[in-house]
Amino acid sequence: MNVLGLHLLLELKECNPALLDDLEYIREALFQTAQQLGAHVVGESFHRFAPQGVTGILSIAESHISIHTWPEFNYAAADIFTCGSSFRPSEAAELLIQRFESQAPQLTEVRRGLFTEAVTH
Repeated sequence: MNVLGLHLLLELKECNPALLDDLEYIREALFQTAQQLGAHVVGESFHRFAPQGVTGILSIAESHISIHTWPEFNYAAADIFTCGSSFRPSEAAELLIQRFESQAPQLTEVRRGLFTEAVTH
């Protein structure tokens, strides 16, 4: 069975709360993750909430990396979606787990666009 894309949902629990409330750190963490794995950044949007929390998305040619943080709960929800490329989403997930110092991460993998015949681009 072939798929168009792989979607990883990260539950980043027991994170460093200071990192989860630092917009510049979060932006840099997503950019470094994308660059380290050879993704091609095509856009970005980040926002810091008052009194705390950050949301951000890094659009990559391969799809996207996004995050939404709740520092007050030491928690972040992150999303890595890739399609038809050499970008390795599981490695991106490991880098985000490390960068946010998550002590209890959970990962859910969703295969998107399931096809029984071969997919050509």
